[in-house]
Amino acid sequence: MRSCSLKIFVVLLSMFAVNAWAINVIEGVRIWPAPENTRVVFDLSDKPDYSYFYLSNPKRLVIDFKNTQNISNLSNLAKNDTRIKLIRTSTSKNNTAVRLVLELNDSYDDSIFVLAPTGPYGDRLVVDLLDKKRKQVATHKPKNTKRDVIIGIDAGHGGEDPGSISKSGTYEKKITLAIAKRLQKIIDKEPGMKAVMIRSGDYFVNLNRRTEIARQKQVDFLVSIHADAFHTSQPRGASVWIVNNSRAQSELSRWLVNREKNSELLGGGGELIKRTNDDNLAVFLADLTKDKSLEISDRMANNVIKELKSVTKMHKTKPQNASLAVLKSSDIPSMLVETGFISNPYDFKNLMSSRHQTKLATAIFKGMKKHFVRYPPEGSLLASQKPTQHKVGRGESLSVVAQRYKVSVKSIKLANNLKSDVVRIGQTLTIPRVN
Repeated sequence: MRSCSLKIFVVLLSMFAVNAWAINVIEGVRIWPAPENTRVVFDLSDKPDYSYFYLSNPKRLVIDFKNTQNISNLSNLAKNDTRIKLIRTSTSKNNTAVRLVLELNDSYDDSIFVLAPTGPYGDRLVVDLLDKKRKQVATHKPKNTKRDVIIGIDAGHGGEDPGSISKSGTYEKKITLAIAKRLQKIIDKEPGMKAVMIRSGDYFVNLNRRTEIARQKQVDFLVSIHADAFHTSQPRGASVWIVNNSRAQSELSRWLVNREKNSELLGGGGELIKRTNDDNLAVFLADLTKDKSLEISDRMANNVIKELKSVTKMHKTKPQNASLAVLKSSDIPSMLVETGFISNPYDFKNLMSSRHQTKLATAIFKGMKKHFVRYPPEGSLLASQKPTQHKVGRGESLSVVAQRYKVSVKSIKLANNLKSDVVRIGQTLTIPRVN
């Protein structure tokens, strides 16, 4: 009897000893491959106490988690990644620690940081392995003639940042990427225009990095696609937002700003990444063009709203202002399009429809194209195709003007929405291009 009691006591004592040191648990490991970097996220039950070092021949990143046990499955984690060969455990010098080894294909810049619980996630340790070539920044837009107008498309959220979540569990990041890809296809079919995706897959891009990528790609305009949610199901419809550095002017704008901050906590590294990507010279130069950029953004937003009105209900019929990070690069004209509320059952049903997604993408495209046809960038193909303007002089008739420019009277009437052949002195006519 004493022998049995002693065995139970020893078992209980060993269990107590394990729990005494294993105050933290690695509950899961996630890998998010992206074109510029690979993100590894360790989900833990508590704030991690860790240290790390690198080894070469072969290249490895070794992370020691103190007072931690691992219950996650590490097999096949890196099968779809090009930077990490394998994640495995190794023997730690301390028997109360867990040592994880990331076997690497090359040397990378790194950003390693802790994220506090927020949204659907608990405590996390994040490892970003960054391709060194990602820091190469283009300087000026090419001055060659007949270049494409470049549109940057930013699909909101991504990776471990799901964005808003519908009642059925659908993530905003899925909807925004679907609409963004449809918009990309439409733009790329248009002669003289080209789309650049800021995010082309399910991975997170830091908010400051999004505008940095847009600058590297030398975009003429940046459009960020979102599908919002509110704390009630009543709000419905699309809206278009442009930057405003002043105080948020409405409850909804405050909601958006707070949600963006939360997204940064979900997927970003806070101030550490911001310092890593900061470019003071670019910011200084950007301020010099701030007013022009805001003017273009406002004009573009109004154009897009006019087009969206024909395909969806509008939550706001005028451009809204908010101090959102993705819009703050004042050298890049930009807008954020909220395509609807996934918290509203009617909007959600539409946003999940491929047909409606195409309608939204087409409307956004038409609004942007209308601006660039009227105000094409210098040296672009659209600039070379800009219609000629002619001011009617004394003694000139419509047929005389048509003969001068070698076009038909009918084409001039169509281009200017004229009901008759009568023109007046001083009237400005748009002369259509001859294809």
